[in-house]
Amino acid sequence: MKTSVGTSTGAVGGTLPGAATGTATGAVRGTVPGAPSGVCGGPAGTGAAEAVPAGPSHTSRPAPAEIVDSPRIVALAASVAGGRDAAVREFWAEAETQGTPLVEPIPWDPEHRAVTFLWRGTDRTRRVLLLVNRLVDRSHLAGSLMRRIHGTDVWHLTYRLPSDHRGSYVIAPDTGTEGGRARAGAVSVATQEATALPSAPDAEPADDFQARLLPLLAAARPDPLNPYVLPSRWRGEGGSVFELPDAPPLRWRPWAPAAGPDEGVGRGTVERHRLTSAALAARRDVWTYVPPGPLPDGGADTLVLLDGDLWFGRLGVQDLFDRLIADGVLPPLVVLAPDAVDNATRAREFGGRQAYTNFLAAELLPWAAARLPVTFDPSRTVVAGESLGGLTALYAGFAAPRRFGNVLAQSPALWWRPEGAGPVNGTDVAERPSWLAERFAGGGRRELRTHLRTGRYEGDARTRSRELRDTLRVLGHPVTYREYNGGHDHACWAGGLAEGLADLLGRPDTDAGTPGPA
Repeated sequence: MKTSVGTSTGAVGGTLPGAATGTATGAVRGTVPGAPSGVCGGPAGTGAAEAVPAGPSHTSRPAPAEIVDSPRIVALAASVAGGRDAAVREFWAEAETQGTPLVEPIPWDPEHRAVTFLWRGTDRTRRVLLLVNRLVDRSHLAGSLMRRIHGTDVWHLTYRLPSDHRGSYVIAPDTGTEGGRARAGAVSVATQEATALPSAPDAEPADDFQARLLPLLAAARPDPLNPYVLPSRWRGEGGSVFELPDAPPLRWRPWAPAAGPDEGVGRGTVERHRLTSAALAARRDVWTYVPPGPLPDGGADTLVLLDGDLWFGRLGVQDLFDRLIADGVLPPLVVLAPDAVDNATRAREFGGRQAYTNFLAAELLPWAAARLPVTFDPSRTVVAGESLGGLTALYAGFAAPRRFGNVLAQSPALWWRPEGAGPVNGTDVAERPSWLAERFAGGGRRELRTHLRTGRYEGDARTRSRELRDTLRVLGHPVTYREYNGGHDHACWAGGLAEGLADLLGRPDTDAGTPGPA
């Protein structure tokens, strides 16, 4: 990998040209998916929803997912109650062969599946917390505790989910060890993303049982029976990924075991550079991707992809670009992907901040143009991001339309306001539109195309995304809008990146492999 140091050019500061100023249970009876879960009861004291104090304002309560009974678990519990000692051994052998989670059809409901997450406990396992992205309610962790079949090491929890769901999860067992008693602030990045729990060490819940569960988050880890693990952003073990049978097809799975380079697919060149930014008063690493083969006269289409340290440094997204270009889904594409550095830096610089837009438009693009075959045509330039990066990309399209004519925003953090935090927990959402929707509505029409995506399990974020979609369409902006069965999750955003780029830059007769409704 090449590392170079350069000083950016172009104006910095100010505005840009074109800018707008479980408890063990006994035997079970024959319940079925769709019936209230009765296989195992939860621990005492979980009848009421416990509340945590104000966490990050950008979180919203997850859409509820129904907990049901798995026929396989029901049958296993019945076999154990009947004294068939080999049943558990055979069950685990099957789980190790087939992998987890266990997915079962619901005969009278073909659009959903019963999805059973499993954990193999030990004599020291006291409880197990399941943290599925956007299915866990951070204010009521007891609702995500696994149940145990009495007298066995089988811990389980079953959700009824749409058959096209895709998502990630981690599991936090409590064995009474020091790790299980770690303070609530020591939570992995993957767990924070899955639960949207506060990471501040002084955040203390009011409820005693909730307080006992919070430290378990430090013990969260991928599912050992699931071979598909999505790396976390900067550190940690990452999270396991599951995909139901009707999940949209993907050309690229960063969580799949490496299978080696594709035959006949040219490999682009990836380098990492160091750029000095006056707008940020800092130096930033920037990943660059240059496609193989000859490039068009006038420069290649250009993608500015935020969070480069994740997409390139952890996920190896260059494999996706190689495939999309080789298959003719995308034209030859140059990618510029600045690092986000860390959570604190990201929170300080991202959002609707003019300084970061100046960095992207007035420093990064001119720096690249002096070194790489990039286009100056805004209609062939995309800025893309997710979550707070999604809002950052949208603001860059608003503030610098002469640089960015296309925006790909996934699960944008439309709670962000320059005056500070938005609504807490999504329960007291303000009547007023999002700050960014207000800016677009008051700023006049721009030559801007937008591809906007959000998950159906993202609560208030979904409502805000629809609101922004409608605002942009009223202004005459071409907008493609997608909702997918999933959460706030890179397991979903990986496919969304491909589909969004194909929509904004690709040929109309090609398919990125992730179709969805408009």
